[in-house]
Amino acid sequence: MKIEILFPEISNIYGDSGNVMYLKQSIPNVEIIETNLGEEPAFIKEKIDLIYLGSMTEKMQEKAINSLNPYKENIKNSIEKGKAFLCTGNAIEIFGKYIENEDSSKIDGLNILDIYSKRDMMHRYNSLFLGEFEGIKLVGFKSQFSHEYGDNSNNYFAKVIRGSGLNKESKLEGVKINNFIATTILGPILVLNPEFTKYFIKNILKQENVNIAFEEEAMQAYRKRLAEFEDKKRKLV
Repeated sequence: MKIEILFPEISNIYGDSGNVMYLKQSIPNVEIIETNLGEEPAFIKEKIDLIYLGSMTEKMQEKAINSLNPYKENIKNSIEKGKAFLCTGNAIEIFGKYIENEDSSKIDGLNILDIYSKRDMMHRYNSLFLGEFEGIKLVGFKSQFSHEYGDNSNNYFAKVIRGSGLNKESKLEGVKINNFIATTILGPILVLNPEFTKYFIKNILKQENVNIAFEEEAMQAYRKRLAEFEDKKRKLV
């Protein structure tokens, strides 16, 4: 199996690459390919099983868009054909129509997803997240200067139980189209959610006989965190 990390030099500000490290420990014979800004992605010329893009600073988002822009039709076709993508944190914004700054200026996105983003750099939104995907409860964290807007009712990633979705008013988190998953949940979502990780490996990456790394320890930590997030006495924001 080959996993390509896009722009690891800028897209790991919340430990996002831990997701790929966890997959490598959980799946035999994983090869990791790192593609830096300005380089042609490996998925253009060879078979890649998973394309991963993590969180980055707002300043770096435009560089990521410019680097991927020549390949946006290839990306769009790959999503339609069922290629596996996992994008965490503000990486989702790169695939949208545009990112709007406070002064109303706009940065064009790849225009692959039917959403757009609005920044508010003077107000960071920090929150815990509790949601549900395919009957699996998800726990996670959010820390963002922007929110996403648009109709994801037919292609959302997870239903919100506590916290926010695309924005503070939304109860639908992220986008899932075929095997493309983009979520504003930060950092190592796979490490925090072992049940989801098993689903991801089996159903998205099409691997049989799933045995995730450190499963017992991961499940113990997950159950404890889930109980804390479900406690209504605990504030999420």
